[in-house]
Amino acid sequence: MRLRNVRGSREVVAQNPYVVREPEECRGRWREVFRVGLSAAAAEVPADKCRAFPGADASAEVLLPSFPLYLEIGVGKGKFLCTMAKRQPQACFVGIEKYSSVLIRALRKAEEEELVNVRFLRMEAEEIQKAFGENEVDKIYLNFSDPWPKDRHAKRRLPSREFLERFDRILKEDGRLEFKTDNRTLFEFALAQLKETGWRTEAVTRHLHEDPELGKHNIMTEYEERFSAKGSAICKYIAFR
Repeated sequence: MRLRNVRGSREVVAQNPYVVREPEECRGRWREVFRVGLSAAAAEVPADKCRAFPGADASAEVLLPSFPLYLEIGVGKGKFLCTMAKRQPQACFVGIEKYSSVLIRALRKAEEEELVNVRFLRMEAEEIQKAFGENEVDKIYLNFSDPWPKDRHAKRRLPSREFLERFDRILKEDGRLEFKTDNRTLFEFALAQLKETGWRTEAVTRHLHEDPELGKHNIMTEYEERFSAKGSAICKYIAFR
């Protein structure tokens, strides 16, 4: 897919308060980072390091220290992440996107909804361990990731062995990995990678929208809406170690 460049997007993303500029400073401390946005007085992390949320009420204790932390890698235009954040105000969500031209649209959604439980990182997914510590993330979402169809690029696919090893380190012991795609070849590859690395599947479907359980609370991304309208079957798995 060819991305359309949005003039000035890099500068807008760099200055946006929803974007964490120094992810290494937050590694292992994300729950404190989110608390800064909701209760600056109670947080131990310096506000200038954690970029408090716009419009946050410093007197409001909304999140508990044990709130779940969810991560979406490849947020696209942000529909999935922002919808999840609205539905689960007692959880916090971090979205990773490498392209400013794409991320700027997700930022606009978060701003329009005035979501205080969302943050974004503009970074390469390969660097995820620089931003998150061991056993820190409750769940990872991979939605319609780039299939990287050439064999020599297999290790760049997000559900590959290489990335599963990275996810294994940052996920909690009972953490979950959820993967959705319309690319059947990529899905079968992803399932094989789980088996080879010792991960187990909690649920698997090759027809998500016809699945009575997995389809019940499904939130469609922009890509998913487009693919489904064309009649494409959506595949999904939920995996754990």
